Amino acid sequence: MCSKYRYTDKMKKKLISIIGPGILVAATGIGAGDLATAAFAGSKLGLVILWAVILGAFFKFVLNEGLTRWQLATGKTLLEGVTDHLGFPLLYGFLAYLIFWTFFVAAALMSACGVALHAVLPFIQDAGTGKIVYGIICSIAGIVLVRLGGYQLFEKVMKVCIGLMFLTVVTTAIILIQDWTELFRGLFIPSIPNISDDGISWTVALIGGVGGTVTILCYGYWIREEGRFGEAELSNSRLDLAIAYGITAIFGLAMVIIGSTVEVEGGGATLIIKLSEQLVAKMGMVGKWIFLLGAFGAIYSSLLGVWQSVPYLFTDVWGQISSNRQTNKKIIDTNSRPYRFYLYAMAIIPMIGLWFGFARMQKLYAIIGALFIPMLVVVLLLLNTRIKYIGKDHKYHAIASIVLIFILGFFIWVLWMIIQKFI
Repeated sequence: MCSKYRYTDKMKKKLISIIGPGILVAATGIGAGDLATAAFAGSKLGLVILWAVILGAFFKFVLNEGLTRWQLATGKTLLEGVTDHLGFPLLYGFLAYLIFWTFFVAAALMSACGVALHAVLPFIQDAGTGKIVYGIICSIAGIVLVRLGGYQLFEKVMKVCIGLMFLTVVTTAIILIQDWTELFRGLFIPSIPNISDDGISWTVALIGGVGGTVTILCYGYWIREEGRFGEAELSNSRLDLAIAYGITAIFGLAMVIIGSTVEVEGGGATLIIKLSEQLVAKMGMVGKWIFLLGAFGAIYSSLLGVWQSVPYLFTDVWGQISSNRQTNKKIIDTNSRPYRFYLYAMAIIPMIGLWFGFARMQKLYAIIGALFIPMLVVVLLLLNTRIKYIGKDHKYHAIASIVLIFILGFFIWVLWMIIQKFI
């Protein structure tokens, strides 16, 4: 009997050690925009589009598995693979994209955190001023957590955030479910209502918005922090990613369910606040505050994840441009000048976005953001389908290639729809 318990305990400890980086992927990939999109889609279309959340999470799992496959099979990051086999021009193009993406995402995250924290702690009377003050506080707190505690403290804080998210948001959704039959139908029978109206666009937005974009690349650096190197770690990482995107899907499903019970309007964190106010009629003031705490945990964990991980990308690119690859040292040095420079720059410069509106530039960002996934798919197809690059044992099989081509076609369609909307 004792040996059985010891075996079970060892299995639990092993599972906990495996899912560390995956938790970071889930916590970072779920931000205000994702929560708002899911809630809005649920409000507009109901539970019949729950299947779209599952499909979106599956898409992101396939992409992240591909870059993890590359890194563990070759010992190189995906960006190193781009440099070695596809050329420096593509790397310079990614650097330009990364700088542009960083500015607008950082500004949006600060703003969302400011709005959410002001709703939780409304000590400042003017909401606009509160957004600015709390947004700056959240950004500076992110710098402190990343710099003082390193990866270990960052991982612990993120686990607390996602635990808070899970407990509050999912519990809220379970309480609000009214028709379990409709829920299961929405999960397993794909359909799109109001096709002639906004049905397709909201379904597409729901699929494309699950699980982040550029932050997909950060998983490779997190598994190095955990000491995962070599082909033998691929199975563990697949399990880790499956759990990560399972959690991501659960949060997306929960927000669709919550949104389907109320009328929502607005966008981003503002929509989340309005949604919490409407929950008062269904769950009382306690329900409102529980949901707000969970929403803030989701938004702030996304900010913290970006603050900690995106400087990895810049440092990796900078190391290759300057012929000083830090990845040769197994993990990127978070005390290095490039890492610290990018962390401080992304946490401070975009603060100007708290004072100004960037409606036109955000439209352009939306288009460029939609470009990233097709570009990633093309890179994975070029690198992971060639034996001379990745080796015979880890080369994509035909089914994997077909799935990626399908994802490529889907996101090109998404990009086209976004361009049509903004022209």
